[in-house]
Amino acid sequence: MKPWVTWADLLTALRVPLAVAFPFVHHPGWQLGLVGAAAASDFFDGMLARRFGSSRAGAILDPVADKLFMAAAFVTVAGRRLLHPMEIVAVLARDIVAVLGSLGGWLLRRPVALPARAGGKAVTVLQLLTLAAVITDSPYARRLAWATAAVGLYAIWDYGRVATRGRGRGRGSRWARRGPTRLDGEGEGGGGA
Repeated sequence: MKPWVTWADLLTALRVPLAVAFPFVHHPGWQLGLVGAAAASDFFDGMLARRFGSSRAGAILDPVADKLFMAAAFVTVAGRRLLHPMEIVAVLARDIVAVLGSLGGWLLRRPVALPARAGGKAVTVLQLLTLAAVITDSPYARRLAWATAAVGLYAIWDYGRVATRGRGRGRGSRWARRGPTRLDGEGEGGGGA
């Protein structure tokens, strides 16, 4: 039986205050520091979860912390006008679909847990790079945003394909026995980037 909370969960939880603080930090150097801290938290919580085991709380906390940080950061840097609002939506498309999919699974009482996928991890890395590019006013910010959007569309398609295959396996399958809906592919306990 999985524990409720692990050390990986405590590391994951650090992304919540980072997300809350991000809109109040205006200096680019400090913003990059927050992005680096969030990325390190995401990387090391996944490493801890794989090494020592994940928890039931981590399966919910990790995607919430990830989505909250990305949303807070991208909404904050939107004021720089380096990216069009539609580009920001495109960068966050995978996260938006994951949230909607989780809500749909919860409302329909048909949770689907998906294992971490390469596309989901690539989107997380590209989101962080895009965020850093926007903060530093890099001329590559728009290219990174569109690359993130493209990989995000692939990840959405890939998760949909896996979820559709898993749904047909029945109640006794490993898909039906798993925890809450996770359509972001980050895996339990983190490790997105």
